Amino acid sequence: MRVLVVEDVRRLADDIAEGLRDQGMAVDVAYDGLTASEKAAGTGYDVVVLDRDLPGLSGDLLCRQIGEAPDPAMVIMLTAAGSPGERVAGLRLGADDYLAKPFHFPELVLRVRALARRRPSAKPRVLRHAGIELDPALRTANRLGAPLRLSPKEFELLAALLEAAPVPLSAEQLLEKVWDENADPFTRTVSVTVGRLRRKLGPPEVIETVSGAGYRVVTAECGAAGQTTAMS
Repeated sequence: MRVLVVEDVRRLADDIAEGLRDQGMAVDVAYDGLTASEKAAGTGYDVVVLDRDLPGLSGDLLCRQIGEAPDPAMVIMLTAAGSPGERVAGLRLGADDYLAKPFHFPELVLRVRALARRRPSAKPRVLRHAGIELDPALRTANRLGAPLRLSPKEFELLAALLEAAPVPLSAEQLLEKVWDENADPFTRTVSVTVGRLRRKLGPPEVIETVSGAGYRVVTAECGAAGQTTAMS
């Protein structure tokens, strides 16, 4: 899941971003409306956590811009003004949810995940391929009925591969979906995480390396194609 946090109070923005990253999300940060507008236009975010009072470009205008995009992100507005009238005004601007400050962080996490599931382009709630069953809402995964104990990044990487199956995802695409804009494109993070995930999934091999294309989950279609190579 890719999230953009837009908040002009830097410490709060960084704390929110770090907390969401700890939950396995890929999170970018913008401290003003203009920077946020540029990032939202150039990146396919699932959810935008948006402060209403921003320098450069107001949160209200930014919310409208996001809503007018071809495949808009879901927006949760954060504001110190939590009256019913303010909430209604924010929702009328196109926000999908509204949370007044101060807020409890676990509630924000739940709301962000709920918005990602509600996004029109979101995949089915439970992802199933090759004997794997993964529920992003309950944060559970199993293979052939045996529970998988995955780190947050391993969970998100597996979810990305299951969502894309049988289409392979490159290391660059996985960096964008599972990590964030600060990830080093030359890092071996993806291959290392795939290696750990393969070991936890166990035999038979379920994640294939497609030469020149990246990684994909084995399906009947992949087996018929016969164009994959395994990589440890």
